[in-house]
Amino acid sequence: MYPLARFILFRLTAEQAHHLVLDQLAKRPTLAKLAAPAWEPSPRLSQEVLGLSFAHPVGLAAGLDKDAIAVDGLFQCGFSFLEVGTVTPLPQPGNEKPRLFRLKSDEALINRMGFNNQGATSLACRLRAIKTRRGPIGVNIGKNKITPNDQAISDYVKAFKAVVDGADYIAVNISSPNTPGLRDLQSVTFLLDLLAAIEPVRAVRNLPVFVKISPDLADESVIEIGQALANSPYAANLGLIATNTTIERVGLTSKEQTETGGLSGKPLADRSTAVVRLLAGAVARKLPIIGCGGIFTAADAYAKIRAGASLVQIYTSFIYRGPQVVREIAEGLDDLLKADGFTHIQEAIGADLRS
Repeated sequence: MYPLARFILFRLTAEQAHHLVLDQLAKRPTLAKLAAPAWEPSPRLSQEVLGLSFAHPVGLAAGLDKDAIAVDGLFQCGFSFLEVGTVTPLPQPGNEKPRLFRLKSDEALINRMGFNNQGATSLACRLRAIKTRRGPIGVNIGKNKITPNDQAISDYVKAFKAVVDGADYIAVNISSPNTPGLRDLQSVTFLLDLLAAIEPVRAVRNLPVFVKISPDLADESVIEIGQALANSPYAANLGLIATNTTIERVGLTSKEQTETGGLSGKPLADRSTAVVRLLAGAVARKLPIIGCGGIFTAADAYAKIRAGASLVQIYTSFIYRGPQVVREIAEGLDDLLKADGFTHIQEAIGADLRS
């Protein structure tokens, strides 16, 4: 069914299609079952990470459902967990349109959305109204565009406080290329100061916190951040997401490659896996890692798991392949585990670092 839906959706602009799909999933959550019938993941794929239970390792990355309007419909697509946002303390419109572009021949997207969202308070109300959760829901938080970097910590604390009651984990976004100066916050000093500031709020519900980093950091910086966080006082409740989108444009063929913004999809696969591997070596299994970037197949996801990721997130492949890609990746992972003689996914995490 999805090839026909994609044919229609790809006749709209990328952002028009985005909103249409979200609106329909919000109004008619069971629509997802037409493209992705219900299925039962293998128990080999289930695990607990930072106190949260995951039926399988495939989740939705932040950015698709910024305001948590279609949570039920997205869970019915088969995801084991969702990450909503990025959300900021105050509502903001984001950057001018057009700001989302398909690179069809590269199976990629470029976005310069700019944290468009309805604000943390609005999102928190929606999360509190959810009666049944089919899996963990993370909330990705960022700072408002108008907030200078020297006041950024205040914004993260405000956003954290607003959503703390409705979130199962918090993801701290310091790596989007679409908010001016945001990536300048990717320093050990800032991160430790930020974690110290949010700790009193985090401790109220003992929420896990994941730090999302850029693929464009130098290898030395990736290792430095990983080691610092793994050896910090906050490590017991901390994880990493690798990675956000990239500003690099290597090997692309689509004419849209000249658009500014963050690139996601297949071209990001190798670098994001390399960052997972660097972080896994740096943290020495002290912190769990969510691998994100260029995952279209079970083999893509498995590469990140063997590199050290406990979980994976997808976004761009969901746009290009449809809801069925979630099941395809999860069931394919189970086949790959069996082929390599693993009885459980946890045995495969970081396997390439041990070989």
